[in-house]
Amino acid sequence: MSANIVRNASRHAARASRSAVTPSTGRQLSMLARLANSTTSKPRQTPAFRTQIRGMKTMDFAGTKEVVYERSDWPVEKLHDYFKNDTLAMIGYGSQGHGQAMNARDNGLKIIVGVRKDGASWKEAIEDGWVPGETLFPIEEAIKKGTIIMNLLSDAAQSATWPEIAPLITKGKTLYFSHGFSVVFKNDTKVVPPSDVDVILVAPKGSGRTVRTLFKEGRGINSSIAVWQDVTGKAKEKAVALGVGVGSGYLYETTFEKEVYSDLYGERGVLMGGIQGMFKAQYEVLRKNGHSPSEAFNETACSTTARRGALDWAPIFEAANKPVFEKLYESVKNGTETRKSLEFNGRKTYRQDLEKELKAIDEQEIWRAGKTVRALRPDAKRDE
Repeated sequence: MSANIVRNASRHAARASRSAVTPSTGRQLSMLARLANSTTSKPRQTPAFRTQIRGMKTMDFAGTKEVVYERSDWPVEKLHDYFKNDTLAMIGYGSQGHGQAMNARDNGLKIIVGVRKDGASWKEAIEDGWVPGETLFPIEEAIKKGTIIMNLLSDAAQSATWPEIAPLITKGKTLYFSHGFSVVFKNDTKVVPPSDVDVILVAPKGSGRTVRTLFKEGRGINSSIAVWQDVTGKAKEKAVALGVGVGSGYLYETTFEKEVYSDLYGERGVLMGGIQGMFKAQYEVLRKNGHSPSEAFNETACSTTARRGALDWAPIFEAANKPVFEKLYESVKNGTETRKSLEFNGRKTYRQDLEKELKAIDEQEIWRAGKTVRALRPDAKRDE
């Protein structure tokens, strides 16, 4: 996990690394395989399905019943009819904005994109076929034209632009997010939705690129849905329909709070911070005990854990790490991580500071040794 991985995750808002539970397969997947497998396939009918009403199922997840919605209940014709009087306004054209907007367009929904005129995202949108004055507009104009405002700007940008955006979210519109960050931590972000609009969330469990790829493959990514504010009485139904419209295959109910807590907690824990920290600690202990860089890297990042070692040491690692994870979760829940993110991402020197930190990881011996080791693999050329 070199800085390149961290950098890519940062560019895709960190959620790129998350994988979702795939309800269909009976295969036994390892933890790493599940992390790598964010695809979704249509489930077979099994005893896990307790009820089936149209596209809604109650499923058994390790003894806990959860409601799951599937796209089969929302064929394209039904989506068209449901949103026949709506214009989706995608605000922001980053990883998620790009993937969701392209999918909604391919599903035949009326959608426009709102970004800063003549900026990098504006130019990228034009390359993707969005037409200035027809389907591509400056942010304020797009919001005025839209009935469903999909605010997919970065967390920091949502906070910074809210004073200009808020007055445009008028009665009758719907406010849509793909991350609960800004609304849940409103005391820090100052993002307080108007009281007379539905506020919903569709959070794909993967990067915007994955959202797009799985849609094009005819599958669909797993997503969470949530309702912050239900003025019309149809907010949840709207969230499910939009989730399918932007490319979801299966949708799970959650809350804004749980989505953001689990997201920030997960990406700072095992997905990013935990892996980097444990890799580096194991590598350095090996080096301290006389192992060469290549051997230390191979045994840290490349080898498969022996079954006996896993059985013996897993409880010890669990006991040692649980207090750290409990401390991390509390830091997420009380807003400490939010304030750190807003402060760092709001700096004028944000990109330079980030590159400096990523460079420091890249220059750690473990990852410098790893580059040489990986270059020696039989599949090195294919990886490149």
